[in-house]
Amino acid sequence: QVQLMESGGGSVQAGGSLRLSCAASAYIRSTYCVAWFRQVPGKGREGVAVIYTAAGKTFYADSVKGRFTISRDNADNTVYLQMDSLNPADTAMYYCAHSTAPRPLPWTAVGKYTSWGQGTQVTVSS
Repeated sequence: QVQLMESGGGSVQAGGSLRLSCAASAYIRSTYCVAWFRQVPGKGREGVAVIYTAAGKTFYADSVKGRFTISRDNADNTVYLQMDSLNPADTAMYYCAHSTAPRPLPWTAVGKYTSWGQGTQVTVSS
């Protein structure tokens, strides 16, 4: 099991930026992909972005394309989510998720991932 820890959340005004980090708090074995999800109270977790570690391929939710960028630092086993042009609709708890092997599921499926962080809150004010 991979232990993950998110950081970098906070409060920001609309139009501002934040950079979230997802770091391993323990050793990591195999890694297939790492994703960021977000969730608001009463709703399910929404896939925001994913990076496939082998080739660095990335995918994004339509709602964040052009504004968010996912990247990785292999040396530190850290994945980042750079969030620009934030708006109040981006307010949510953001979670990092880790997958150890390919599965016949889309990257937006919660069941694809075997490890989750505890989340970091992002609040965007108007």
